[in-house]
Amino acid sequence: MTSVVNTPSVPAARRGRLARLLRAMRKAPGPTFCAFVILVLLVYAFVTPLASQNPFEFAGMSVMDSFLPPMWMADGMPNFPLGTDDQGRNLLTAMAYGMRTSIIVGVLSVLIGLVVGGGLGLVAGFVGGKVDAFIMRVADVQLAYPALLLAMIIDGAARAALGAERSVTTAIAIVVLSIGIAFWVQYARTIRSSVMIERDQDYVSAARITGRSNLSIVVLHILPNVMAPVLVIATINLGIAIITEATLSFLGIGIPVTSPSLGTLIRNGNNFLQSGEWWISVWPCLVLVAFVVSVNILGDHLRDVYNPRLRGRS
Repeated sequence: MTSVVNTPSVPAARRGRLARLLRAMRKAPGPTFCAFVILVLLVYAFVTPLASQNPFEFAGMSVMDSFLPPMWMADGMPNFPLGTDDQGRNLLTAMAYGMRTSIIVGVLSVLIGLVVGGGLGLVAGFVGGKVDAFIMRVADVQLAYPALLLAMIIDGAARAALGAERSVTTAIAIVVLSIGIAFWVQYARTIRSSVMIERDQDYVSAARITGRSNLSIVVLHILPNVMAPVLVIATINLGIAIITEATLSFLGIGIPVTSPSLGTLIRNGNNFLQSGEWWISVWPCLVLVAFVVSVNILGDHLRDVYNPRLRGRS
């Protein structure tokens, strides 16, 4: 008599992973709170601009209202709960616009790193041989350069090629590309290791017997089974990408000062710390720290859920 082994379907497996994640979130109030903080900040960043004037446009500035402190301090006004900057921008609104830009830059950077690194990792792990050796040696060379330094080099090369006068869209695209390219190595190495394990599994051999092409085997069979750890890395790298963008903007080589960004707001406020207008840079710093720390804690929790053997490691 032939025994039949029932294997869970792909949708059932996904539902099982989702149920396991929800159970883990209920048992972990810290990551659950961080997920709530992220949700609130996302709503703040993407809903506030829909109902307010862009403070970085001329109509959104009021020099007569410049350097107003938060509303609970002397000379504060209820119309500007967190105060204003040197151009009379409402910081509560300006931070929403700046955070929206920072999040968009971070997400696009992670996607570029994921696509580039994921594709190279799939090729290296599945093909192997000289192709694998070449891709990994390129990765080793890039690891010698910190992500921030590499982003600065790419941005400098783009400035030399395009000139100092660039549109805001071009400047943002260069920042996104710089950060994304700086992050591809981690995805490539992770996916390569997982693919080298998965390519020898029985389901891959069965797919070959049925006449599947290598491309369909990689995309339809191997890729879904190696994405869980990659998505965890992407979650953590989102916070790093936002910090990198803020650092580049703070140094004056990222997003232009005329465009909203948490980095540009912090850089602008840094010029007035010595004169007592602390709120111009402190509030953007707090928002940036709250979002990045929440993303990192949530990412660490996702890592522990999908790989319990790493629990407690940094």
